[in-house]
Amino acid sequence: MQEFDLSRRSMLRASALFGTGAALAASPFGRALARVAEGAGIELNWPKVTELLQKYVSEGKVAGMVAALGWGTKAPGYIVRGKEGFADPDAAGANSLFRAYSQTKPVTGMAAMMLIDDRKLKLDQPIADFVPEFANMKVAIDPKTSLESRPAKTQITVRHLLTHTAGLGYAGVGRNKVNDQLLKLGVTPASLSRSQIPGLSPPTKTLAPDEFLRVAATVPLVAEPGTKWSYSMSLDVLGLVIQRASGARSFAAFMQERMFGPLGMTSSWFQVPAKEVGRLTSNYAMLGGKPMIIDPARTSIYLDPPAFAFGGAGLACSPADYDRFLMMIVNSGMVGTKRVMGAAAVQLGCTNLIPDGIDTKGTFVEGAGHGAGGRVGLGADAGTFGWAGAAGTVGFVNTRIGLRAGVYVQYMPSDSLPIQKDFPQAVLADLAAMQHAK
Repeated sequence: MQEFDLSRRSMLRASALFGTGAALAASPFGRALARVAEGAGIELNWPKVTELLQKYVSEGKVAGMVAALGWGTKAPGYIVRGKEGFADPDAAGANSLFRAYSQTKPVTGMAAMMLIDDRKLKLDQPIADFVPEFANMKVAIDPKTSLESRPAKTQITVRHLLTHTAGLGYAGVGRNKVNDQLLKLGVTPASLSRSQIPGLSPPTKTLAPDEFLRVAATVPLVAEPGTKWSYSMSLDVLGLVIQRASGARSFAAFMQERMFGPLGMTSSWFQVPAKEVGRLTSNYAMLGGKPMIIDPARTSIYLDPPAFAFGGAGLACSPADYDRFLMMIVNSGMVGTKRVMGAAAVQLGCTNLIPDGIDTKGTFVEGAGHGAGGRVGLGADAGTFGWAGAAGTVGFVNTRIGLRAGVYVQYMPSDSLPIQKDFPQAVLADLAAMQHAK
């Protein structure tokens, strides 16, 4: 059987491509665009987005796709094509359950902003205050060739975790000794399948949270904290920092109490309940341009309890739920009449928090900034915030006009199809048409 690359680098390579088009959306015509969008059916307003979904589903590249598009405080509209799986009779829809993977990162990032607003965390506070295991980190001298290391000069801070500047590795991402060691030791915060996947080594069982942190701290960093943007497991570590700083019994419990419950995100879990399996989509890998099932809904690994709630890649949720999270961001912490987060905390999370002096050229965020777990636009693109996931999903906002946009699909690696690039371009094209028709 043909092998394929499901390294995290491959899975997440397209994660930062959604930022295009913000300058148009931020133009003085923003309110006119919103009025046009409200004036007709969802598919008439978004013909390029509709065409995109129709194309991928009709060609059999994906089983199903859902686009969620909304403005301000108004309910979203949905464009839907296909089914929850190629062999699944159920149509995909707003309440189908999708593996968010790295789209979990902004959710965790905003959870940290809640604690900063509560004054239980500080942006530049050393995480060793809560995770003493990380008090004496070492940095690999040349992570590409060995684990030989020197003592770190700088403490890892909350800011570093939020922006992937902590110097942490990421098991299976790239080819270096640090990431190989993390993989070997079970510092592997992600779930793919119960079954062995062709082309991948047998999965290493992920360590329980306290042991995860203890063992992770024994592995050298790939860079001095605060000196380099390097995609990492930092949001998974941050989730456990949030648990300790808040005093919650688990990160999942914190999220349910402070975010999912108040936002009305009733279809968001780190373990999908067995009774909800009928809504769960199946996940596929692209082999020679054709999809092969790797995580069937009925036997999905997402039905199993994870080692802990992975703050960087563990969430399964519906398009409707993720839109409520985006709605909160667009509306400065409010959903309806309920305040879930402080406005200042949301604003801070949507600004560039990367430490000064870091060159992002050649990274996922080249030409942009990074805020609370997600890419942020700079200059003419200011106001955009969001991220994408390993299985092809994308979710972002433009806070300057209140636009919310997301596309939900399940295939790996994410760059085996250009959906994460095509979707924001389709949104941009439709926005341009709306502006022209104002």
